[in-house]
Amino acid sequence: MAITGVHMVMHSSQPEQLRSMLRDVFGWTHVDAADGWLIFALPPAELGVHPSEDPHHELSLMCDDVEASVAELRAKGITFRGDIVDRGFGRAVTMLLPGGLDVLLYQPRHPTAI
Repeated sequence: MAITGVHMVMHSSQPEQLRSMLRDVFGWTHVDAADGWLIFALPPAELGVHPSEDPHHELSLMCDDVEASVAELRAKGITFRGDIVDRGFGRAVTMLLPGGLDVLLYQPRHPTAI
């Protein structure tokens, strides 16, 4: 099979601010697809499949040290909802990104595929 990657799309009411944050705060490399439409290279990824009666998908970002990552991201202007909590699979907190996007940031306790 010739699947060569995954393309994810974030829909935001503040796309320019979100693109700037991904470029400047997260430091992700990118290409300009045309007229400022940035496409970002992502860190290594993994995919889990969970049972659900409500089919949907989620985006979570993993880190090695959630306290240090939160401190660094707060210093760069990222806002968080609540405190870091133990979620069983890891210690996690929700980041609030431009345009009302909630993204989970967590330090995994589970084995990772990457």
